[in-house]
Amino acid sequence: MMIDQTTGVTTPQGFLAAGVTAGLKKSGKPDLALVVSQGPQYTAAGVFTSNRFPAAPVQWSRQVLVDGQLRAVVLNSGSANACTGSQGQADAQSMAEQVAALIGVEPSEVGVCSTGMIGLMVPMDKMSAGITQVAALLSTEGGEAAAKAIMTTDTVHKQASYTSAAGWRIGGMAKGAGMLAPALATMLVVITTDVQLTAAQADHALRGSCAKSFDRADSDGCMSTNDSVILLANGASEIPADQEFYTALDVVCISLARQLIADAEGAEHAITITVHSAASEDDALEVARAIGRSN
Repeated sequence: MMIDQTTGVTTPQGFLAAGVTAGLKKSGKPDLALVVSQGPQYTAAGVFTSNRFPAAPVQWSRQVLVDGQLRAVVLNSGSANACTGSQGQADAQSMAEQVAALIGVEPSEVGVCSTGMIGLMVPMDKMSAGITQVAALLSTEGGEAAAKAIMTTDTVHKQASYTSAAGWRIGGMAKGAGMLAPALATMLVVITTDVQLTAAQADHALRGSCAKSFDRADSDGCMSTNDSVILLANGASEIPADQEFYTALDVVCISLARQLIADAEGAEHAITITVHSAASEDDALEVARAIGRSN
């Protein structure tokens, strides 16, 4: 199954994206991205950190994904909005409200993802101006700019896409270079597809693919507060999901996970641990993780 790492979230039909520099990073590099689904369906699913101190954006996105629907995801780097209390929660909601007003949807239809320094308040004046800017630049060519805008200590942006012979597509982008450990990592991932999925199918598919990919990536044994993987399915191809889709989603997620590990902070080598003859998959994972984390 051939994966293209040169294209990402705008590969499937009916998705727009953009990335801009809002001034959230001292470096002056891009730091704000927006991905929008044009429908006709707005099916979505999310998998998030199991950290007991989830960041405000994670709390917001979990809440709005209860009904299995999203029309957009706004993502920023430079500030994790983690350990920021009630003000951080208000800021995450404000980001969703601003995006919703600009693209004509409800705030409850906008997911929020943030990454960067923990414990710092989001500079909402810069964020607000940046959201106005990024919404104005949305296009079918904006996937790469969005992927670059979510980078923190990453040295390269990370994308993957798959196009089936039937015509449906999957696209994805990811960031993450440190605190990469099972139960997700310090990463943000957005995956898009134009296949037709129900909310239950999307949730099942995403959890299954994450278990085979991101959950098995480990560079330092540390878990983040902001880990988020969001799947958006708009049904624009008018083709229902089949077994090829589920396999392709696995492969796209594995590609992104491998790209994360290859770019892990200080990494000089990437290894794969294969366990044979275990009594169960859980046992095999426990053995592999014990070996992988042993200095």
